[in-house]
Amino acid sequence: MSIEVSTMVAEGSKMVTSYGDGLFRLGEETITGSILMFPEAVYSWNVSSADDILVESFAPIIEAAETVEILLLGMGNRLTRVPMEWRQALKEHGIVIEPMDTGAACRTYNVLLSEGRRVAAAIIAV
Repeated sequence: MSIEVSTMVAEGSKMVTSYGDGLFRLGEETITGSILMFPEAVYSWNVSSADDILVESFAPIIEAAETVEILLLGMGNRLTRVPMEWRQALKEHGIVIEPMDTGAACRTYNVLLSEGRRVAAAIIAV
């Protein structure tokens, strides 16, 4: 099942237009598997569940810390507790992590992007 999502965003910005069945659609682009999203770029993320996430999994987000203030963490079909170690590693770089299920992360990312916020997302495919 694929869910459609849409919001107005600046030209050239990446946004989730649908997700489900293990993939994400970003306009005409389709990516299979989990993703790391920034307003101008999307990358595959080698994570298939919250159990796969290590502090090192956030390295690309930390590298972009000067352009990211909020990291939305889409944790799959259900929200789980975020280890303090993850929060602390990101906080040291001025990034707040906001965990939620994947659907909420996709929708919230689009809204924050449309507001011009400095947002990134790490989203597990469902």
